[in-house]
Amino acid sequence: MSARHRIGCARLRDKRMSADEAARFITPHSTVGMSGFTGSGYPKAVPMALAARIEAEHAAGRPFRVRVWTGASTGPELDGALARAEGIEFRLPYNSDPLVREQINSGRMEYFDLHLSQVAPMAWQGFLGPLDTAVIEVSGIREDGALVPSSSVGNNKTWIDQARQVIVEVNRWQSAALDGMHDIYYGTALPPNRVPIPIVRPGDRIGEPYLRCDPDKVVAVVETDAPDRNLPFRAPDAAARAIAGHLLEFLRHEVKVGRLPSALLPIQSGVGNIPNAVLGGLLDSPFERMNAYTEVIQDGMLELLAADRLGVISATGFSLSPEAAAAFNADVARYRERILLRPQEISNHPEVIRRLGCLAMNGMIEADIYGAVNSTHVMGSRIQNGIGGSGDFARNAYISIFMTPSTAKDGRISAIVPQASHVDHIPQDVQVLVTEQGLADLRGLSPKQRARLVIDTCAHPDYRPALADYFARARAHSYGQQSPSLLTEALSWHQRFIDTGTMRVSS
Repeated sequence: MSARHRIGCARLRDKRMSADEAARFITPHSTVGMSGFTGSGYPKAVPMALAARIEAEHAAGRPFRVRVWTGASTGPELDGALARAEGIEFRLPYNSDPLVREQINSGRMEYFDLHLSQVAPMAWQGFLGPLDTAVIEVSGIREDGALVPSSSVGNNKTWIDQARQVIVEVNRWQSAALDGMHDIYYGTALPPNRVPIPIVRPGDRIGEPYLRCDPDKVVAVVETDAPDRNLPFRAPDAAARAIAGHLLEFLRHEVKVGRLPSALLPIQSGVGNIPNAVLGGLLDSPFERMNAYTEVIQDGMLELLAADRLGVISATGFSLSPEAAAAFNADVARYRERILLRPQEISNHPEVIRRLGCLAMNGMIEADIYGAVNSTHVMGSRIQNGIGGSGDFARNAYISIFMTPSTAKDGRISAIVPQASHVDHIPQDVQVLVTEQGLADLRGLSPKQRARLVIDTCAHPDYRPALADYFARARAHSYGQQSPSLLTEALSWHQRFIDTGTMRVSS
């Protein structure tokens, strides 16, 4: 596939049309499966055309909303445009768009937040209902009609297989050299016909480089030339550098005492400035020829790959800064044999994660003194983004690590609390907590032992007296002594912030 000739199949060339024409195939209250994962590989033209059509229908007094499934978060041309048009009635499985977030939290949009590894299996089970249309971005179409994926795979295989009709966006912005980077596995099945996923090393190729798609299902081909949603990373601040330092010291210790090999185990990193700072810290670490089995490739991972500190990266999509995206697109061939992009049901597969022994490093909103982690909800009821793949990795990782600055809102709220206002990761799935204050290795500790360590090590000094006082009174007055708790007071800790806008309170 050359950069100038992206549509090699004559039958599909004959189905080229404008985005406005393609959007006409999507009907009110239908379900649309869109490509895209953390701002990469999502369709840009058809969703915007659909949003314009929805706005026109609403202006004419004709209700028009659709159900939207994706791989994970997308970009403003998809989630943002459709939300602005009030066009989404139901959304899954993950979102980071502020307009969508506002509509979910105001009750105007239904939202189903679930583990990313479970989306495709649930669609195949039929629980989610029929999929009417798939809108999939690709970087090219081969002569035989096979689709060359773009910068993410996500749930594209399942959407294409499940949908009644398919709309394909061929994006010339995506490098033609992506051809060959993908590993699309077609061996998954529902019980009782499941078989083991044959991955024993992160770089094992087990599938095909292309997406299969019956040309007869394709109703429209739209040509585009638009970049992914590539957002810059902030330069690491003092808190991010401290968190990275604590974590790297911990990894060096685990190698020294023989619990990790010198090249570590396959690393997984969540998305964001702090995980990216940790990846940057690995550049100057003693660990060489590491590998990554993860969901998303960020700037730090590409830097590790370019410096030969990483041997191979297995993922399902990218989340790059504009500068890193431009550099990657200009030099894809350099990376093609060392990066595998897989369907997210494989990149996040619990069986594979546990077999490989991944080191899972993810962010969080808050953790309580016993190690329960909230990744999704502010004050217990207002969703931020979603659980994403953190649960897939946390429960099955060799070491499960969660990290965050110890305070938020300029110090007005503590990220370490008596009891998490919402629990996404139970204490049994959380082994290490890290803030800029320090690192708490919770493995093998009872709840009370955990509480003392978390308060003394991870909490900000401004909040340690209140947390220690709560724990002491819980020890004195709790109904049980395994995980001492004063439920009413633990919940009021959060309520005080809602009432006063501050959590800098005494006990």
